[in-house]
Amino acid sequence: MQITLWGTRGSLAAPGPETIHYGGNTSCVGVEGEEGTILVLDAGTGIRRLVASIPGKPRRVDILLTHLHLDHIQGLGFFAPLLQADYEVHIWGPASTTLTLRERLSRYLSPPLFPVYIRDMPAVQLHEVTSDKFKIGEFMISSALVSHKDPTIGYRIEAAGKAVTYLPDHEPALGSNDFTVGPDWTSGYALAEGADLLIHDAQYTPEEYDARVGWGHSSIPQAFQFAALVETKQLVPFHHDPTHSDDDLDQLFDKQIQSMRPAFEVTPGAEGMIFDLH
Repeated sequence: MQITLWGTRGSLAAPGPETIHYGGNTSCVGVEGEEGTILVLDAGTGIRRLVASIPGKPRRVDILLTHLHLDHIQGLGFFAPLLQADYEVHIWGPASTTLTLRERLSRYLSPPLFPVYIRDMPAVQLHEVTSDKFKIGEFMISSALVSHKDPTIGYRIEAAGKAVTYLPDHEPALGSNDFTVGPDWTSGYALAEGADLLIHDAQYTPEEYDARVGWGHSSIPQAFQFAALVETKQLVPFHHDPTHSDDDLDQLFDKQIQSMRPAFEVTPGAEGMIFDLH
């Protein structure tokens, strides 16, 4: 499978000369299988560029939403195939304890926030996800609720003996000074264990995290600790804070790599990066 990063920023789009390298678009990752199956992980502002990259005209595209915070769905209404009747666009994501997935998405995809109602998008088919296993094309997908504000799903995607885990908004430390107490107590462990590629929340510095415990995100050291615990082969730190410039992120990741010297490969997530898992 081929994984492409189309949006790597967290919370708020942050375009500008100081974010050119890592990118300013919010969370969106494309996954393409060798048989042509296309998955879209989250629908942040990065989805606009992803649309133009879709080869030919596949009959079906599947969008896997981790949760419904605005930075992860802001680009959804601009995904052109939603309005094309000859497409099937399957949207997977969490309901809440009181609202269905359709009701939750309708709060955004309707006036006054958006000019088009979701009911008027002919291609849309919705699927509610919690902790499940399901198959899309050649991909076997595992999903589970993870630690973040509001119902939030993490995904593990497997094909041909390779696995990528996507946890863009995730707080496995839960404010503990003694993180990595063990697999049984760690959110997301089962999804990420032994993954070939782990795309994981790394939004804050340690100082920023101390003031934001419970917000549902990880510090950069915590992301590295989680990657070590699950024994991933390659970590892609992701969901960069909108206030962190390219220079900031270079320094923060270099410092963490030098201090920890991890056994796994580290590739800080930047827009346009492509990872091939064969």
